[in-house]
Amino acid sequence: MSEKRKGARSIKDIPQDILEQLNRGEIETANLTEWLAVDQRLLLENLLQQNNRIGYLKPVLENVDQLKKQTVNTLNEAIGVGLLNLAGKNNDNEFLSKLATHPADLVRCWAAYTIGRNHDLNLKEKLKSIQSFASDSHFGVREICWMTVRPDISKNLDESLFVLSEWTQHSNENVRRFASESTRPRGVWCEHIDALKQNPGLGLEILEPLRSDSSRYVQDSVGNWLNDASKSQPEFVVEVCDEWLRESPTKETQYIVKKALRTIKK
Repeated sequence: MSEKRKGARSIKDIPQDILEQLNRGEIETANLTEWLAVDQRLLLENLLQQNNRIGYLKPVLENVDQLKKQTVNTLNEAIGVGLLNLAGKNNDNEFLSKLATHPADLVRCWAAYTIGRNHDLNLKEKLKSIQSFASDSHFGVREICWMTVRPDISKNLDESLFVLSEWTQHSNENVRRFASESTRPRGVWCEHIDALKQNPGLGLEILEPLRSDSSRYVQDSVGNWLNDASKSQPEFVVEVCDEWLRESPTKETQYIVKKALRTIKK
């Protein structure tokens, strides 16, 4: 049902019955407007009631109320981490596993944080568990899931690049895109990775296999990765683009290169 819905263009145009279904966690958001319209506190309360975990509500909301800045993303993280901590204290893995396959995309976003911020998992375990979120059919889950592991990727860069270079061969374009998007030197809504800003050549083991990828979604990410790098190492990016055009003169590579050089060409 949610697949076919276009979604309203503005929050005030969302039909009341759709908003109620979204807040009860019965359907996915159809677009960014709906994503921003969901009342995450109410969704949480409904989720906990439906799963007989209402005792978790107050401690999680206390986390949320302490946030200096309340955005969709900070709420997402606060709720996800809050649920992770409570489930950990109560040895309640059964509840956490339900979140990962929940019909509501925002609940799956919370679930991604229960992996990305779980200190009991090492980097390999986190990446292995996050891959199903990377291939999620919903744009919101795909965006949030790389953010949840980004701090670990940054701290363990060599190991991350090694693991993610294997993801570039994956049959699912969303998984391939994760490899590129999660390692962008500047990234969006997240801290920069200084090592990649200074030495973007480290990322070539991810970028090279994707330089002529058939998916526009992947192409955009690779182009943006190189555009990020061009802001601190323009000569490197020009050199890579020249080499790619020589060795791989496909329309896919040409599209990536154009996107990669857009800041330099301004």
